Amino acid sequence: MSTTGSAASPVIDLHAHSAHSDGTQSAADLVLAASCAGVDVLGLTDHDVVDGWDAAAAQAARVGITVVPGVELSTQVAGMSVHLLAYLVDPWDRTLGAMMGTIRAHRTARLRRTVELLAADGYPVDYDEIVAWAGAGTTLGRPHVADALVRAGSFPDRDAVFETLLHSSSPYYVRHWAPSTSEAIGTVRSAGGVPVLAHPFAHRRGRVLTEADIDDLVDVGLCGLEVHHPDHDAEAVATAGSISARRGLVQTGASDYHGTGKSNRLAQCTTAPETLERLLGMGSGSPLLGSRG
Repeated sequence: MSTTGSAASPVIDLHAHSAHSDGTQSAADLVLAASCAGVDVLGLTDHDVVDGWDAAAAQAARVGITVVPGVELSTQVAGMSVHLLAYLVDPWDRTLGAMMGTIRAHRTARLRRTVELLAADGYPVDYDEIVAWAGAGTTLGRPHVADALVRAGSFPDRDAVFETLLHSSSPYYVRHWAPSTSEAIGTVRSAGGVPVLAHPFAHRRGRVLTEADIDDLVDVGLCGLEVHHPDHDAEAVATAGSISARRGLVQTGASDYHGTGKSNRLAQCTTAPETLERLLGMGSGSPLLGSRG
């Protein structure tokens, strides 16, 4: 399902980011924007942090929508970056908390090294300025470097930076530690959550998993694939849908909205109501937030 629903069919967008990671709106403003865009159910999935949940819950109750609490974990398979959406996890789970803290520490070190490389070649970036602009407690990442370059007038938008300086083939690309995807899946399941691979066939981002890789992850507890995503073309949607059907996975859809940080629009891609109900039946770590919470 890749279009918005009707009055009889709730609009469900299960992947969006606030300023707690690389979105450009506060968690409360994100929920308000979702409501104004006609979204009935929003997945809040900031990178490696759950700090926006409380503000999102309060705003969701005010505007009458539902928030599915989640997090997008930075993981890897054989050195390949893989993003894992984790819905309905227990935010107080110690193992998950420790994993997220370690990922964030390595993200920060990566950002510092990226800035050092860029500054050495004359690009107008400063680590302290980037951290101050992002704000305390934010999960730092390459988008914050891109934003600094946009503010300096060096590039028109984030996409232009990621297509050049911050592309995985660039000399300024810095790798960072991340847990294996299989380890993260086990941690999410132990925390009562539902692990779903984010945009598994977004080829323009770089290398993607093979079907055999995904089969291996299903064997250790993967529950779903994000089938409908703005970075998935028709072939990617068909491939993800076929694998999901063969392995009995939930097939989600979402905008991966980042505010003004990306051109993605809220409810650009959506999830079917029956898929949401199935996903909710798999998770036990935290309740829904807002009108159904």
